[in-house]
Amino acid sequence: MQLASRLLCSAVALTFLTGSCLAADWPHWRGPGMDAKSSETGLNWNWGDDGPELVYNVEGFGRGYASVSIVDGTLYTTGNTEEGGQAVIAADAASGRIKWKTPVTEANPEHSYPGSRSTPTFDNGKLYIVASSGKIVCLDAKGGSIQWEKDFKKEWNGKMMSGWGYSESPLIDGDRVLCTPGGPDAMIVCLNKKDGSEIWRSAVQEFTEPELEKREGKDGAGYSSIVVSNGAGVKQYVQLIGRGVIGVRASDGKFLWGYNQVANEVANIPTPVTKDDYVFATSSYDGGGAVLLKLSKDGQGVKADPVYWLAKRTFNNHHGGVVLVDGYLYAGHNQNQGFPTCLDFDTGEIEWGADGLRGEGKGSAAIVYVDGHVIFRYQDGRVVAIEATPEEYRVKGQFMPVYQEDKSWAHPVVVDGKLYLREQDRLMCYKLK
Repeated sequence: MQLASRLLCSAVALTFLTGSCLAADWPHWRGPGMDAKSSETGLNWNWGDDGPELVYNVEGFGRGYASVSIVDGTLYTTGNTEEGGQAVIAADAASGRIKWKTPVTEANPEHSYPGSRSTPTFDNGKLYIVASSGKIVCLDAKGGSIQWEKDFKKEWNGKMMSGWGYSESPLIDGDRVLCTPGGPDAMIVCLNKKDGSEIWRSAVQEFTEPELEKREGKDGAGYSSIVVSNGAGVKQYVQLIGRGVIGVRASDGKFLWGYNQVANEVANIPTPVTKDDYVFATSSYDGGGAVLLKLSKDGQGVKADPVYWLAKRTFNNHHGGVVLVDGYLYAGHNQNQGFPTCLDFDTGEIEWGADGLRGEGKGSAAIVYVDGHVIFRYQDGRVVAIEATPEEYRVKGQFMPVYQEDKSWAHPVVVDGKLYLREQDRLMCYKLK
């Protein structure tokens, strides 16, 4: 009876954490924990010269750089269609066969690097996406019908820090959905996920660090996605925006803290990494660098003090993301280069990589952790499996996918023993187990 009770409690906890998804699902950007970590084990890393077995290579997913989410055997993504209009697309994950396709814009949005960006967020039979033109849309996951939508510019005077299109994947937190219009009094908004009605909006206060040279950054939203932190015992939403990394109180959107030094004036992109009372944030371009912040109580609020600052030459991540594994951060270093790097989360010390290691691929690297390895997918398409250890740089396998074009920026995903690679209109699936 006690065992049955424990199993039931575990099942209830799992359902709460994953929004009624299975443990092996990938319901949104950067996976179940929004940390780019998969729970898959027992994978085959002996790929050989031709790489793992190709399951399929199919067309019909539109143009764009969005990654994929996968729930209960159905894959979801976004793309610009030939007919015109950015669409949300559902497909059978096992075969790649498209189930439905729903346009969410009247025409394909116009901005630099055309194409979609947002990975759909799945929650209890609904999908939430941000169109690159700037609006949040809720759809029925089964058939693709639009449930509600809100336009960032019309509702909140939304603004991006630069002209590359909104790239956020919405955050679901209980009965709420969070997104970042970037407006002067609505940098982040909290909405009722059922109907899109506003719960609160959060304005950003002026912030800088008196002991450091001020980085101007830019007003408006960055290209990152919101994550949750309970640092200093206060539940808060952490986001990288045009002016730097910020935290706002989850209950009412009150601005808590900001750190400006990590901002640049072009594009602040990587999703922050949160752990206990700490936040790690990084950006590239002119300026950039990386910081570890410690959050602590400050009267009725929260303050963020830097534990260490890494100048751009030491470490910066362009847009492939950072993953924390057993106290060490793994990522590609430097703008458009993706030099494989491992650094100590607590101290910022480089264990291996950075400028001293060029890696097997070229260009920025999008990453995911799975089964003791970090998979690097380089801009030139090459896929490399690196053992997740601070001891030394160890490549366990690499291959060039059967199809590559333009810039391979979509982040890789591993679900049910399969590696999914989005490549503009194509979707490739490789068998790892």
